[in-house]
Amino acid sequence: MSDELIAVERHAEESMLKAIQFLESELVKIRAGKANPQMLDGLAVDYYGSPMPINQVANISVLDARTLSIQPWEKNMLQPIERAIIAANMGVTPQNDGALIRIFMPPLTEERRKELVKRCQGEGEQSKVAIRNIRRDAIEQVKKLQKNGLSEDVAKGGETSIQDITDKHIALVDKHLAAKEKEIMSV
Repeated sequence: MSDELIAVERHAEESMLKAIQFLESELVKIRAGKANPQMLDGLAVDYYGSPMPINQVANISVLDARTLSIQPWEKNMLQPIERAIIAANMGVTPQNDGALIRIFMPPLTEERRKELVKRCQGEGEQSKVAIRNIRRDAIEQVKKLQKNGLSEDVAKGGETSIQDITDKHIALVDKHLAAKEKEIMSV
């Protein structure tokens, strides 16, 4: 098999793995009733006029299964952090006691659980689309290699191999979605 073909397959697989890792990071942000500091990843706080990630202005920890504690490094950051959490519309209300902010995760209703499952499925579909786009690009590269002298049999074998890699990663997306759905729907 051609070195170029191996490189195309390896690049496609690495790109698909990145799509899976992105899905994992997005699924962690979708809460399932348990407190998780990663829920607040991507939340920007107004820090003296410039947006900063919340984990760079405060310490976030888990007090118990349903409670997050946010301890700002500067006391005057309590209000901006509280406003950012409210503006993020996460379905939680921050409790400010003057020294730290607590976030209590309310138990999920059946309707909210179904909404979260739909959101997870949307994230999963985006990952599948990304994986299919990577497959399409890889197959186009194989066809270019074929035009540049790669034999037709080797090219077909490469396309089959890329399809197998794609199927494996799509199945991985489905596995992650099933696990997250089970986590969300369990009471």
